[in-house]
Amino acid sequence: MNITANRLTAASGLCAAAAGAIFIGVQINHPPADVAHIATTEIAVREAAKILMTILALVGFTGMFLRNRRRFGVLGLAGYLLLTVGYLAIFAVQVIVACVLPALAQSNPGYVQDVLDAGVGGSPLGDIGHLHELFLVSGIGYSLGGLLFGIALFRAGVLARWASLLLAYATTSALALAVLPESFSRPFAVPTGVALIGLGISLWRDQRRQAQTVDAPATARVAEPTTR
Repeated sequence: MNITANRLTAASGLCAAAAGAIFIGVQINHPPADVAHIATTEIAVREAAKILMTILALVGFTGMFLRNRRRFGVLGLAGYLLLTVGYLAIFAVQVIVACVLPALAQSNPGYVQDVLDAGVGGSPLGDIGHLHELFLVSGIGYSLGGLLFGIALFRAGVLARWASLLLAYATTSALALAVLPESFSRPFAVPTGVALIGLGISLWRDQRRQAQTVDAPATARVAEPTTR
């Protein structure tokens, strides 16, 4: 099988859909963000899944951007760059939660709890250093980048418009978590996951059609001599 631009972009659509499914899956029966659970095997598995989700989402967003780059304009470019920075920050946060916080849970539980509180939109009691800026970047990139990227996708009209609008709404609504209890953080992630699945499948179908259109003339030329 030849590796073409259409097939690579279609594969990025599947990556986005997989990211959305993981994003929803890790929210189900998620334990509370506290020191008592941070060093458990369950959290380690969930954090590993979140790290994989960010990688797959970044691949998916890149495929969507490349598919629509001629129609995106400045708005789409800004949304893509912000969303990319936001997800890279989320990736860094998840790596810290998975690899660093469990090692500190015994020696400095207060700091670990402060980081976890900040991670779910709460106010830490102590100083968490530059992690505060990292959480800020991840929040701005996720929310503002998602809003701009979703609007640009809707305006381009190539992928599923309902999923584009849902992405814009879901990422922006996450800003409300700053004033809501931690229990709301899990349900608020589900619409973003659904949007990623919808956009990913839409991109995959779009590129499959593009590939079939490109391959059709070549097939006709091969078959033509046999019909004479």
